[in-house]
Amino acid sequence: MKFKKYLHYFTNFIFWGFVAAIAGLAVLVLIYGHDLPDYKKLATYTPPVATRLYASDGSLLIEYAEERRVFIDFEDMPPQLVNAFIAAEDQNFWTHPGIDVQGIIRASLNNAMRLMGFDKKFTGASTITQQVAKNFFLTSDRTISRKVKEAILALRLERSFSKKHIMTLYLNEIFLGARAYGVGSASLMYFNKSVKDLSLSECAFLASLPKAPNDRNRAVERRNYVLRRMVDDGYITKEEAQIASAEPLNINSGFTAQMEVDFQYFAEDVRRRLLESIGRDTLYNDGLYIKTTIVPEFQRAAATALAKELDAFNKGKGENEPKLQGAIIAMNPHTGRIVAMTGGRSFRESSFNRATQAYRQIGSTIKPFVYLAALEKGYSPESLILDAPVVGWRENNKEWKPENYDRKFLGNIPLRFSLETSRNVPTVRLVEQIGVKESIDAAQRFGVYPKDLSQFNESMALGSGETTLQKLVLGYSAFVNGGRAIEPKMIDYVEDRYGNVLGGQKPVQIEWSEDLLPPQEAAKTEPLSDAQSLYQIVSILQGAVERGTGKQARVAGHTIAGKTGTTNQVKDVWFIGFSKNLIAGVYLGYDKPKPLGKGAGSHMAARVFADFMSVALKDESNQPFPVPDGLTFMRVNRNSGISAALDPEGIIVNEAFKEGQKPNTPQTVQKQVEQTTVGGIF
Repeated sequence: MKFKKYLHYFTNFIFWGFVAAIAGLAVLVLIYGHDLPDYKKLATYTPPVATRLYASDGSLLIEYAEERRVFIDFEDMPPQLVNAFIAAEDQNFWTHPGIDVQGIIRASLNNAMRLMGFDKKFTGASTITQQVAKNFFLTSDRTISRKVKEAILALRLERSFSKKHIMTLYLNEIFLGARAYGVGSASLMYFNKSVKDLSLSECAFLASLPKAPNDRNRAVERRNYVLRRMVDDGYITKEEAQIASAEPLNINSGFTAQMEVDFQYFAEDVRRRLLESIGRDTLYNDGLYIKTTIVPEFQRAAATALAKELDAFNKGKGENEPKLQGAIIAMNPHTGRIVAMTGGRSFRESSFNRATQAYRQIGSTIKPFVYLAALEKGYSPESLILDAPVVGWRENNKEWKPENYDRKFLGNIPLRFSLETSRNVPTVRLVEQIGVKESIDAAQRFGVYPKDLSQFNESMALGSGETTLQKLVLGYSAFVNGGRAIEPKMIDYVEDRYGNVLGGQKPVQIEWSEDLLPPQEAAKTEPLSDAQSLYQIVSILQGAVERGTGKQARVAGHTIAGKTGTTNQVKDVWFIGFSKNLIAGVYLGYDKPKPLGKGAGSHMAARVFADFMSVALKDESNQPFPVPDGLTFMRVNRNSGISAALDPEGIIVNEAFKEGQKPNTPQTVQKQVEQTTVGGIF
């Protein structure tokens, strides 16, 4: 009788306890369940994903992300990776409804024994589904209200989504240390491999991370614990666990798709431009595929050439002494696609990009624009200009006496000879003849100087004005591309995570018409100058490399044109040069301008150019510059401009003349001498 009585009490206790639990649960649902987040949006889960920057050949340069993620579909997850997380985190995942009653009872008993002094660890009972609810919608506060909301959301998630979908959410969202979110990113971070290539040992290690994501000291111990759990749950055999536990964990210090140092200035310039155009959130969280114009082989060659010259110059200087800086930029002169860019000696020391951000006086690299202005006005490459002392000129209320680099005066010399040898005094006289504003006009048209200049003076025609290396290279590009103004291009196209092109930038396949004729060329802007004058300048600049101030820029087997530049007291040195399809510019100078010292000069920049172009053109056949219609070529003496038949001594060049132009004659040269002779000078 007593047994039946106690059984009755016990049954009533269980029944009413169950009723109370149900009632309590109902009350909690009423209190906390009415204002929960909308969990249904997880049906179309689109997590923040790293944006990746690629070179023109498809190689990865760097990734941008506030939280590193690589989204992996459930079908692409290795079964042993999924099993490892289930064994470590939620052994009843496939069967519970979102909360694990058995787990709750087990954890409660375990924690009670811990409080009573038994050797037990405090444990939780959160299921993987509950962790998904917390990670996506709730805080990590240790409160009863948060736990209740977590449980309610977990139950609702289980009713709405499949177990595979919930597992996919979990494995792509869970924080696994080192700024890695999700197993795809963690696999790259820790082992530099995709999840499909993970070993059993590595799967177990990743599954051990949720409990202590940033604790590497117990990595092997925690991995082995997960392996034992997998054996207990029947996922692997003891033999497999033993083999996996004996495998060394070769954990990276933190793989971050680390870019080569050679590419850092270019990548940072791309990043800045994208921040301005698409914003930080899109750049860092939308998983963009950014295809850039950079050519890795060219970039490495440019960085190597610049570093070689800078290191040679800086060798032996003390740690506290300022170091010579520099920049190099190379692009296709027809499209503006930048194929190489280095903005300084070390990106780690300074991210300031001297190729695009540094405004410096440009010295004699301005002269081709001045001489182009003269050619546009009808001067020929062999027109004579006077190389004689300038006396009594004033600029800014100060006496101005320009000098040549060799401190000599040569009398009447052809334009070609003056520009090839970069003589200052005849350039000043040329500016006087055609006008200061007209002399600088070409530099403005070609984008070297701003169009809204308020001051014009003779010294600007010698390069006292400031601009950037990139603007200078773009200006020179128009010499060889038919006089077309181009914009610098660093990005070919950007795709979102679904492969859609942003802004319609991706090159499209050109369709030929049914008559098999090529498509009509797209309309272009009006050229900045006439083709004949442009070719004459290119021809003179080719001479500057072959026999003038740019000899150090010669590249064996290739037709190269270009111009040196040196500012007063050799504070900045330049070289801008080009082949038919590739242009490169080099700048060297201190960040706080000061003289480079004895022995320094534009030949240093020309050497950097030659070293780079030797690599960039090594697989290219020589391509002479195209000649426009309407020019007549005649052999003349470079020093006098007289026909080679009449003046055969010295350097003979094949000169390009426009219609109505012709070589000088001994008589015209003598007449010019008589008109310009100053007593005692010649």
